[in-house]
Amino acid sequence: MEMFFSVSLFFISMPFISESALLCLFFVVTLSPVLNKVKDMMWLLLAFLSAALLGFYDVFKKQSLKDNAVIPVLFLNTLFSSLIFLPFIVWSVWKPETLENSIFYVPVAGWEVHRYVVLKSVIVLSSWVLGYFGMKNLPITIVGPINATRPVMVLVGALVVFGERLNLYQWIGVLMAVFSFFMLSRSGKKEGIDFKHNKWIYYVVMAAVLGAISGLYDKYLMASADQGGIGLDRMIVQSWYNIYQLFMMGGVLMLLWWPKRGSTTPFHWHWCIVLISIFLSAADFVYFYALSLDGAMISIVSMVRRGSVLVSFIFGAMVFREKNLKSKAVDLALVLIGMIFLYLGSR
Repeated sequence: MEMFFSVSLFFISMPFISESALLCLFFVVTLSPVLNKVKDMMWLLLAFLSAALLGFYDVFKKQSLKDNAVIPVLFLNTLFSSLIFLPFIVWSVWKPETLENSIFYVPVAGWEVHRYVVLKSVIVLSSWVLGYFGMKNLPITIVGPINATRPVMVLVGALVVFGERLNLYQWIGVLMAVFSFFMLSRSGKKEGIDFKHNKWIYYVVMAAVLGAISGLYDKYLMASADQGGIGLDRMIVQSWYNIYQLFMMGGVLMLLWWPKRGSTTPFHWHWCIVLISIFLSAADFVYFYALSLDGAMISIVSMVRRGSVLVSFIFGAMVFREKNLKSKAVDLALVLIGMIFLYLGSR
């Protein structure tokens, strides 16, 4: 600030410098620390943006699956997502110099890299298949809070697999998530949904578990070697895992759904199917970009992304007119408070 006053006195002594120029100089000097702080926290802002996009993704997914066949909807999702990223793959090979320094560049890699992406495709697609069936047959105001417990599953997995110890805040967060799940089961009973005997609940829970595994795997893929990862390029991961999922879902569609399509729920086109792919691709792009920034913390990004449940819950109440919203809102609040304790425990 002392430098600002010195520079200001110098410019004031010069008659051809206007007051507006001095005002601009003042804002540049005073706002620089603020802008630097915002730049340092850009990964967190992107995590919130990804959460909002994921919330709308869930809403469009719910609308697309209403009285519709799950497998074709999921296949089209992988198709449109692949079409979004295919131009970047082709252009990066054909004219690499035009994209090389941009965030859309997809480097060429061999099987030693793609094998990791194939495994991610299997994990994510398995989670999607289970999650889509669960979303179709359950209220979104129940599916959303269950999905929001994924960070808790990550912590429990680290506790079991890696022998990590949880601190007090993390234990409080885990216990609140478990209690909220119990309360959510009571809310479900009011709608005739028995958590113990409803297979769709198990589908959603397994989808959440696989989603948590995918999150841990993302950390391994994106982290540098000195941080215990393998340092894959984020565009290689996002672009190619969509391509691999397309081929996998094509096989599922032709072998499992197509021969029995006449005896199952018929497929009908809905424009929300396109929006599923657009919002999911945007949410994942922002997510992977956030993870690639310096200082990004996967645990915080994952927890913030679970805030997408707020968007889906609001639309579940206003658009889908779902029931027992007061009790579900309490359950959701418990989940979110638990996430806050997990955040405090991870600092």
